[in-house]
Amino acid sequence: MDASNYRRVPVGVVAPRDADDVAAALTVCAEAGVPVLPRGGGTSIAGQATGVGVVLDLTRHMNTLVSVDPEARTAVVHPGLVLDRLRDAVRPYGLTFGPDPSTHSRCTLGGMIGNNACGAHSVAWGTTADNVTELAVTTYGGTSHRIGTGWAGTPDGLRELITGHLGPLRTGMPTGFSRRISGYGGLDALLPEHGVQVARAFCGSEGTLGVVTEAVVRLVETPRAPVLAVLGYTDESAAAEAAAGLLPHGPLTVEGMAQDLVGDAAARLPRGGAWLFVEMPDEGAARALLRAADAVDRALVTDPAEQRALWRIREDAAGTATRMPDGGMAWPGWEDCAVPPARLGAYLREFRALLAAHGLRGSPYGHFGEGCVHVRIDFDLVSAPGIARFRTFSEELADLVVAHGGSLSGEHGDGQARAELLPKMYGPDLIRLFGAYKDVWDPAGGMNPGTLVRPARLDENLRFAVLPATPFAGEIARCVGVAKCRTTDPGGASVMCPSYRVTGEERHSTRGRARLLHEMLAGEIVTDGWRSTEVAEALDLCLACKGCRSDCPVGVDMATYKAEFLHHHWAGRIRPLSHYTLGGLPDWLRLIARLRAAGAVNALARRVPVPGLDRERGGRLPELAREPFTRWWARQPGAAKGAKGASGPDRASGSGGAVTLWPDTFTQYLNPAAGRAATQVLHAAGLSVEVPTAGRVCCGLTYVSTGRLDRARTVLRRTLDTLGEPAGPVVVLEPSCAAALRADLPALLPDDPRAARLAGAVRTFAETLEEYAPAWRPPHLDRKVVGQTHCHQHAVLGDGPDRRLRERAGLTGELSGGCCGLAGNFGFEPGHHEVSVACAEEQLLPALRAAPPDALIQADGFSCRTQIAQLGGARARHLAELLAEGL
Repeated sequence: MDASNYRRVPVGVVAPRDADDVAAALTVCAEAGVPVLPRGGGTSIAGQATGVGVVLDLTRHMNTLVSVDPEARTAVVHPGLVLDRLRDAVRPYGLTFGPDPSTHSRCTLGGMIGNNACGAHSVAWGTTADNVTELAVTTYGGTSHRIGTGWAGTPDGLRELITGHLGPLRTGMPTGFSRRISGYGGLDALLPEHGVQVARAFCGSEGTLGVVTEAVVRLVETPRAPVLAVLGYTDESAAAEAAAGLLPHGPLTVEGMAQDLVGDAAARLPRGGAWLFVEMPDEGAARALLRAADAVDRALVTDPAEQRALWRIREDAAGTATRMPDGGMAWPGWEDCAVPPARLGAYLREFRALLAAHGLRGSPYGHFGEGCVHVRIDFDLVSAPGIARFRTFSEELADLVVAHGGSLSGEHGDGQARAELLPKMYGPDLIRLFGAYKDVWDPAGGMNPGTLVRPARLDENLRFAVLPATPFAGEIARCVGVAKCRTTDPGGASVMCPSYRVTGEERHSTRGRARLLHEMLAGEIVTDGWRSTEVAEALDLCLACKGCRSDCPVGVDMATYKAEFLHHHWAGRIRPLSHYTLGGLPDWLRLIARLRAAGAVNALARRVPVPGLDRERGGRLPELAREPFTRWWARQPGAAKGAKGASGPDRASGSGGAVTLWPDTFTQYLNPAAGRAATQVLHAAGLSVEVPTAGRVCCGLTYVSTGRLDRARTVLRRTLDTLGEPAGPVVVLEPSCAAALRADLPALLPDDPRAARLAGAVRTFAETLEEYAPAWRPPHLDRKVVGQTHCHQHAVLGDGPDRRLRERAGLTGELSGGCCGLAGNFGFEPGHHEVSVACAEEQLLPALRAAPPDALIQADGFSCRTQIAQLGGARARHLAELLAEGL
C-alpha cells in the first residue's frame, strides 16, 4: 500500500545499496519475467507506488546527497534522499530545491521525479521537471542510460518515435497552464523547438520506464525574509477567482483553503469563509499586494514562527481533509485535478454541484495560483453500490476537468486512480503514442505494469475490500499512508514515532504498524490473526507514547491499537512476566504499602533483580516512598471528612473553590513529594484540597498499556464507585494518568455516563491554576528551566497552560520535545534498553548536557524523571515542586 486507496501484494522487496545492485535486480527480474516497481517514501496518492512484482525500496541505502555545487546551483542526489535532507544541506548556501510538496519531511527525490511533484512554490519555481537537468536511469534488464538534453544516452528508437509524431505532440497536448502532469504529460519537451529535454520528459513517468539511480537537480535562491499575506474572501469560489489576478505581483505561492477545512483555526485568520495564503519575497511586495487585493479582510504575517504555524494548517490538510465533521472518513482518488487558473472559480462551483448530485462530500483546497485542487471525498469503497458510484463519479469528474481544459492530475500522478480515464484527456492518437513511448524504454513491459499505459481499472485492488466489517478494522483503515510518522526531524513539534526515529524501519513507524494490522485482519499474508508474531514484533517497540494521536494528521492512535492487540494476543495464555510485574504495579505497590514493607522491599531490590525487568537497568524499579501520599495527607492538622471517598482540611484553608487532588500510583507510592508540593501550591492559590482516601482509585494506565483491558475496566468501575460524582476539578499530577482518565476511561466504559463526567473534570496542575485561580501570582523563580514535556501531555492534554505558568513564574527556556524513551513500562521491559536510551539521546540528554549548571530541571512525568535520573544523573522535579520551593 501507499497513500492511496489501493493494495497490491508484491513478490518481495529489495533494498539496493547502489546502482550496480539496481542493475542486478533488474537483470534477474527480467530473466524471470517478474515486474519491478521503484519506490521512495510511499506517499503517492494514486496507487503508483504499489506493485505486484519486486519492489525496490530506494530509501534504505540509496539515500545520500552526493555533492553540491553552490556556484552552479546544482546538487547530485541519490533517489532515496528525503527532500528536507537536501534542503537542510544547501540552506547554508542560501539555496533550496524549489518544488516542495507538503510531504517534504519524508518524500524522496526519486519519488518526486517519478510523479513530477510540485508543491506550494511551483508558482515561482516550477515543477520537479523544471528543476532536473540530468538523470542516470537503469531499465528493465539492467541497461544503464545517462540522459539530459539531446538524444545522447537514450534508448534505440526514441528519436525516430518522436520525429515521426511531431504533429500530435504539437497540437494534442492541453496548453495554457503549468500543471499538466497526467500521463506522459512532459512528452512535448522532446520537440526540437523545446530543446529535446529528455530528462524533463522522463519526469512524471511513475516508475514505468526505468529506475532513477542518480539525478542532477537545480537549486534556487532562498528568499531572505519572505512574508505571508493572508486574504479573506466570502467563499471558496471568490478566493479561486481572485487567485489568478494576484500572479502579476510575483508571489512565491498562492494557496487556497475554505472554512470547512480550516475549522477552529479560522480564529487565527482574517474574516472570511475562505482564504488565500500568498507568500511574497519581502514585506514591501506583500504590502503592495495587500493594497491591490480585493478581499473581505487581510493580514500580514512577518513573524517566522507564526508563518510556520499557519503553514502547518495547510501542510496537514492531506490528513485533516480525511475527517468529515461528523467523524466519517474521506478518501483520495480525485486528489489533485488542475485547470487553468482563470477557470478555477467556475470549475469549483461545478465540482461542488457534482459532489452534491452524487450525495458526496469533500473539502477542496490547494494551489489556487496554478489551478490545482486537492480534495478528499467520502466515497464508500466497501459496498458494491458505493464502488459503482465511485466509478460513475470519477468518469463524470474527468469529463468536467477536460471541459475546463484541465489535467486529471496536477502533481500527484495518475497511478491506478486516473490512468484508465486518460483517453478522455488526450484522445486515442496520443494514448497510442504514450504506449509506444513506454515500449521504447521498456519493451518487455516489466516496469510498474498497470500504471499509465494499459492501466488497471480504477475500481480494482481497493485496499478496503480485504478488511472485515468490524469497528477495529475501521480504525485501522484510518491510516491513509501520508507517512508523517516517517519524519526524522528532531524538534519539539512532533513526538511520533520514537522507535522509527531510532531504527529507521518501516514496521516501527505508525504507518508500518497500521499496515501490518491491516494485513493481520485481511488474513491473506499474515495468516495467524491475533496470534501474529510479525505484528507482535512490530508493536513490541511501540512506546505507547500516543504521539501519533496528535501528530498524525488523521489521528491514528497506535497506543490504543497496541492495547487492543495485546488484549487478544495473550487471551487465554500466560503473559510475559513484565505484564504481571509492571502491568500490575498499582496492586503490588498497594500491597507493599498496606504491609508497611517499603523499606524491606527497597533493601531487597538493591540486592535481587525484580523478575521481568530489564537487567541492563539493573533489574530495579525506583525506590518506594516510606510513606504514601495519602497517609501523609491523613496526618495533616485539620484533616476532616469531605465528599464521598475524600478527606480534606477545613475548607477555610482555601478561600477559593474545592479541588480533588488525585493520588495517582506514581505520586502515591513513588514520589509523594510532588503531591505534598501540589497541596502547598494549591492552598497558596486559595483553593481547598480534597484527596480520595476512602477507597482505591486508579486510572488503569498500566493495565491498558499491557493490554489487560478486562482488568482495566474492572479497576475503572471500582474507581468510579469509590470516587462518586466529582464536585469540582480533579487535579491529576501525573500526565500519563491524566491522559488515561481523559481519553481511555470514556473509551473503555462508553456506556457508563460517570466515565464521561470524570473525564471532563480532569485537569492538569497548570490547567487548574489557570482556570480556578486566575488571579494568583506564582513566586518569581527567575531561572532557566530544561527537562522533558511528557508525551501524553503533548498528545492528549496539551501544554499551553504549563508554558504560561512557567512564564509567569519567571522560568525561561524550553522543555525537550520528542520522547524521553522510558515511557512507563517500555524502558524497563527486557530487550528495550537500547531503543530507550537512543530515544533519550535524540533530544532530552543533549539538552541536559547543554544546560547551564544552575538550570532547574522539570519533568512532570514520573517516567521522564526516572529516565533523567538513570541516564542523565540529575534530579528532575514536577512543576509543583519548583513552585513550592519558590513559596
